[in-house]
Amino acid sequence: MKFDNLRVVVTGASRYFGRALAVGFAHLGAEVYVSARTVEAAERTRAEVMGSARDRIHAFGCDLSRPAEIREFAARVGEHTDRVDLLVNNGARWLDGMDLESASDESIVETIESTAGGTVLMVKHFLPLLRRSLRPDIINMVAVRDAEGASAATASVAHEAFWTAKSAQAGFADILSRRLRPSGVRVFSLYPPDFSTSDPRFAEWEGARTDGLAADEKLTTQALFECIVYAVEQPRDCFIRSFHFEPR
Repeated sequence: MKFDNLRVVVTGASRYFGRALAVGFAHLGAEVYVSARTVEAAERTRAEVMGSARDRIHAFGCDLSRPAEIREFAARVGEHTDRVDLLVNNGARWLDGMDLESASDESIVETIESTAGGTVLMVKHFLPLLRRSLRPDIINMVAVRDAEGASAATASVAHEAFWTAKSAQAGFADILSRRLRPSGVRVFSLYPPDFSTSDPRFAEWEGARTDGLAADEKLTTQALFECIVYAVEQPRDCFIRSFHFEPR
């Protein structure tokens, strides 16, 4: 298959884009190691995959705001595979509210730690496995969907702590791309506007419409996934630092 034997790690894979990534890569032949805040949530993603691709998804629990769980996640993946070819930093903690004082101190710290700190620690602890790959790539989902389906790029109800975390994530991705490039590890970041999702439980990816959309239709999950596939497939001397999408 297209990505037969590719080893992929996806965080925040219990719903929305993270789940779609897991399903998409598994159907293309990759071995996919998914995490969610609880192992039960990650297992639900695996259970919803159709056909033989289900056997290529491996579920783990990992709260990105807890460094010890990130270290354990990396160690457990290392027990299953000798390398990781693609790390997708998709997980992020959403926090709503336009009043700075509306959120508790604990929620603010947890939001920043899970999104910004979690991304940094995921890269740190998975770098040894990435460096064992002949084609190591890191994808950062800098704009993410909230619980109601709006993207961080357009949502007006995100708390200041959430915006702070996403800005930190973007800055980290930028410097990481510069510093890892000489070693052959490529770093890509996606900045999508609001986009629609199709549930992988009920529709397969093949034949999904990704172009010819009407003016009022949103960017699709399949289109975003194909951008990632396109970047990963490029020759190793091709570095695409980011994908920025205009809202429709």
